Amino acid sequence: MTAPVAAVCFTDAELAYLLGERRLGRLATADAAGQPHVVPVGWSYNAELGTIDVSGRRFASTRKYRNVQANPRAAFVVDDVLPPWRPRCVTLQGLAETVEAPPGGEALIRIHPRTIVSWGLEG
Repeated sequence: MTAPVAAVCFTDAELAYLLGERRLGRLATADAAGQPHVVPVGWSYNAELGTIDVSGRRFASTRKYRNVQANPRAAFVVDDVLPPWRPRCVTLQGLAETVEAPPGGEALIRIHPRTIVSWGLEG
């Protein structure tokens, strides 16, 4: 897949939230037939590209990696809840690509956001 350019940008509030202590997100992919698959994943923000990069051990052998190769649509969520009940969330939908492992590194899924929605991030 040719790497798409991110069509939308995160707001300052969304970036502050994402770059805080939250390192676990949920990645939703679907196989070629449209069967959904949602899993918790480690991730990082790629400031140079404006993308979310998801990786892990033996990542290229995972179902999520194969799903993105077959169907590039993906969704990603990072959320938490502050007491007493104040949910916060950044969720995005976009196109994903698989990136092969560089020498000594790990393969990854790179998500190019097309839609970003957030709530609960204000003060």
